Amino acid sequence: MSTTSSATLAGDLCFHCGLPLPEDASWTVQVAGVAQPCCCPGCAAVAGAIVAGGGEAYYTDRCDYAPTAPSARLAPEDQIRFALYDSEPQRFATRGAEGVWEAVFSVEGIRCAACTWLIEQHLARQPGVRSATLNVATGRLYLRWDDTTRPGALLEALHAIGYRAYPYDAARYAGQLERERKTLFRQLFVAGLSMMQVMMYAVPVYLAEDGTLDASMEGLMRWASLCLTLPAIFYSARPFFAGAWASLRRRSLGMDVPVALGIAAAFGGSVVATLRGSGAVSFDSVTM
Repeated sequence: MSTTSSATLAGDLCFHCGLPLPEDASWTVQVAGVAQPCCCPGCAAVAGAIVAGGGEAYYTDRCDYAPTAPSARLAPEDQIRFALYDSEPQRFATRGAEGVWEAVFSVEGIRCAACTWLIEQHLARQPGVRSATLNVATGRLYLRWDDTTRPGALLEALHAIGYRAYPYDAARYAGQLERERKTLFRQLFVAGLSMMQVMMYAVPVYLAEDGTLDASMEGLMRWASLCLTLPAIFYSARPFFAGAWASLRRRSLGMDVPVALGIAAAFGGSVVATLRGSGAVSFDSVTM
């Protein structure tokens, strides 16, 4: 995990979530003795809770911005949900020896290992918590607490630092994975279809000998290749560009940065060559 200092993530963005600051933003939080700007009272309240709870190191060790903070106040549906967890913990937890409860929760908004550290440390400080272990890859939180603590209070503590948690549901988790799988499949399908169509126009140009391919026909093939490449650029390659932008925003170089630069450079150069009517194009390489 790359280390990013508190000052690095400051500026014209919210110190907590990274969203642009409104023109009239007046919310701040003191981190390491420096007043950092926040975009809303929710982010200011969450950042203040993290610092007050001894989690200031989260901001120095994180490699991405935190999720957008919810309102500092619990929504009515969350109040009802937490009250239900308190009244019927046996619906999602098991009670072991010495009155110790155990349950698995799904946590939303996990960005990196720093989130895992923050959640585990914050929950460990709550009264009655025996252990809290979070799997950063799956977002599953393994929590043990005793009878002196309300499970709803523990989830309220997570809400206070910007994370939502629900009792783990295999069907809900499987549905989330299925949605992600379908999205990735569609992106791969579009890229593959674009690649095959572009190659149909690229191969004749590669095989043609000097002077055997009419200039107007070659120009038409270039424009057709350009149009067929657009879906791959703006849909299939979107995860690369989103990841690269997030890396550059936090002034670090992740693996998405060179990939996005390569795609953008090859596509941009090919567009220029197409507009000029001369020079090499690489639409086939871009879609590949």
